Amino acid sequence: MANEFIGLDVGQARTGLARGNDAARLSEPLKTVDTKDLLAELQKVVAEHSAKGVVVGLPRNLSGDDTPQTTWVRAWVDEAKKQIKTTFYWQDEAMTSKIAEARKLADNKLHDVDALAAAIILQDFLDMPEPERVIC
Repeated sequence: MANEFIGLDVGQARTGLARGNDAARLSEPLKTVDTKDLLAELQKVVAEHSAKGVVVGLPRNLSGDDTPQTTWVRAWVDEAKKQIKTTFYWQDEAMTSKIAEARKLADNKLHDVDALAAAIILQDFLDMPEPERVIC
């Protein structure tokens, strides 16, 4: 049986959500929500998809160092883990927003940039060998 995962591109204002599974190894954008509503929405999406885990994009600068956004996302995940009983994983999100913007420009029928970035983050996670996945 395939394990379902939810991918997140967490921002202070908006957050993109995506879903995918480790059998097909494919992700797809779902939607973008206001981050203030994210915990409630994530609880619904995790239950709806019987998700085994939530994959959160970890923002860092291009040299791999933490930024103020990294600190903020880590704190958000710490709070989310108290309320949502599933495994949370980190996935490097380097360049995902720029890739998503390029894809959006190439095809206006695609989802919004935040949901596309979440799908790219989740795809990177699904492509990674399971022993290399990082639990929050």
